[in-house]
Amino acid sequence: MELVLEVEDEAAVMEAARRRIAEDEELGTLERERTEEAVTEDTAEALAYLTDPLVLVSEVPGVELQQASWSSEHIEYDPDSPYWELDEDDVGGDDEEGDGGGGLNRRERPGFPG
Repeated sequence: MELVLEVEDEAAVMEAARRRIAEDEELGTLERERTEEAVTEDTAEALAYLTDPLVLVSEVPGVELQQASWSSEHIEYDPDSPYWELDEDDVGGDDEEGDGGGGLNRRERPGFPG
């Protein structure tokens, strides 16, 4: 699974992460300071702190989260670019396998993540 998100309000994401950190009673002082610094410097870190992969898939039937990891980078996403296209499954509307597959895929090109 791969997600592409557009953050429309970086300040709001960072503030929400700082609020959650302030409310987290399990964080020690040093860990709290380091986490606050990370979410203040990088919107992707703030988003990662706010997002729980288990919550994202916990109610999906037949799915059990085995492992989750984060990697992020800032990219200029252009939906009109020839480097982004719909999967074949998206064009017809139905997914033969019934697994909800399909979505946007990046074409391989130098310097493009993935």
